[in-house]
Amino acid sequence: MIYLQVFWVFFITNILGYGGGPSTIPLFQAEVVEHYKWLTLKEFGDVLAIANALPGPIATKMSSYIGYQVAGPLGSILALIATVLPTAVAMVFLFKFVTLFKSSPYVKELTKSVQPVVAVLLLVLAYQFLVAAWESSGWIHTAILALGSFWAMERIKVHPALVIGGSLVYGAVFLS
Repeated sequence: MIYLQVFWVFFITNILGYGGGPSTIPLFQAEVVEHYKWLTLKEFGDVLAIANALPGPIATKMSSYIGYQVAGPLGSILALIATVLPTAVAMVFLFKFVTLFKSSPYVKELTKSVQPVVAVLLLVLAYQFLVAAWESSGWIHTAILALGSFWAMERIKVHPALVIGGSLVYGAVFLS
């Protein structure tokens, strides 16, 4: 039964996650953390941080890892297949319609209307991570990490993977 659940979670989230990885992250979190309780919010945040630091699509990395944690190697394979399958099927069967409707004003407006929804979902997820960090690490460490990360990425243009790595080192030194 767990294999069916793993497949279904990642299949549905990737069908509904219009726009790729960033739009699927809040959906993954809702299913994995809140509905099935396979991971805690902190564990999910750790998986998200590691998946962001590694190269490649974030949805495939997250689903593979979560599938492995929940159901072992077969769960990882099923989660990966469920993540890639909706896009592969859509590409094969719907590709001929892309050229037909790519300049349609309705399609352009639909795409524009989805972007704010994804932004709000990511903002809610970021707020939940902030509250969890605040509760577990305290406001001083949370503020240092948040402001330091913002400064490093925005002011001196450090790559996000290096900021994540630096945050991990900070946590190992000061929070363990």
